[in-house]
Amino acid sequence: MSHTRRDFGMMAAGAASALALPGVLAAAKPESIFGGVQVGINAPYSFHGMAAGADDVLGYLVQTGIGAAELRSQPIEASLGAPALASRGVGEAVGGAPGRGAPPVPLTKEQEAEQRAAIAALKKWRLSRSMSEFKAFRKKYEDAGVKIQIVKFDKIDTASDEVLDYCFQMAKTLGANAISCEIPVSKTKRIGAFAAKHEVMVGYHGHGNLTDPEAFGRLGAWEQAFWYSKFNGANVDIGHFFASNGFSPAEWIKENHTRITHVHLKDRKANMGAGMPWGQGDTPLKEILQLMKKEKYKFQATIELEYPVPAGSSVLAEISKCVAFCKSVLEG
Repeated sequence: MSHTRRDFGMMAAGAASALALPGVLAAAKPESIFGGVQVGINAPYSFHGMAAGADDVLGYLVQTGIGAAELRSQPIEASLGAPALASRGVGEAVGGAPGRGAPPVPLTKEQEAEQRAAIAALKKWRLSRSMSEFKAFRKKYEDAGVKIQIVKFDKIDTASDEVLDYCFQMAKTLGANAISCEIPVSKTKRIGAFAAKHEVMVGYHGHGNLTDPEAFGRLGAWEQAFWYSKFNGANVDIGHFFASNGFSPAEWIKENHTRITHVHLKDRKANMGAGMPWGQGDTPLKEILQLMKKEKYKFQATIELEYPVPAGSSVLAEISKCVAFCKSVLEG
């Protein structure tokens, strides 16, 4: 059955209104497998400006009916009592917390000394952890109906060997089938060796830089990482891919589907255009979702909310619209 734009608007409005009713979805376990495709979300990244604790994130997932996540390491570790530096990522290099895709913010000598001490404390905390703590965390999420399929680590390329082992063990214990990160291409040889050791895929996230040899944007960057290790994979952001390359990623996904850990879903205008509410941009969202359904791909279709929330709406209401979009495309 096909849906008109008016039908889609009514479905999204219904989903959004349900969020406004306290307790309506609280007892229901989320289910977001549509047409055989597992729809998830990058969390807490997509919950812009909202509380980002592990329990907060779990509540948002249940409210929006999303049963799978690419979950960042920070809320997981913070919930288990990690030192505050955990909120800035896994890495051990000195540098200020950047925005996504931005260079590190320079620190003063005093700040560098403080951060080195904090890094040492965080490393000590991580290496003293029992994996039973992460088993309990996983159980809490799964009891609520949410699978942690990917764990995202920031600055993982700067971590020591001991911390890298910790990261992979943590991800496996949480039930993840992949780790995701944003690192330079040349660093994927080392990370790929650890991925092979632990037999866990690593999905490298791409943006729109097609000229920097260290950036995942040009297609050859992933091919280089693939050559380094059979456990090096691709986190294909279809919005960035289309906006920068000017063509659909469908054929590339088909050719490399065994290496893809998950795809990020968003809608953008062509030619590096702005992020748009889904269905209003040029990104071939519908084509990619239908390809995943047709080919029975098991990797996650991961929602990223990156367009401005319209006046009178909310983050959760817009995410619910994205879920409704996926459902209408995959089950319509």
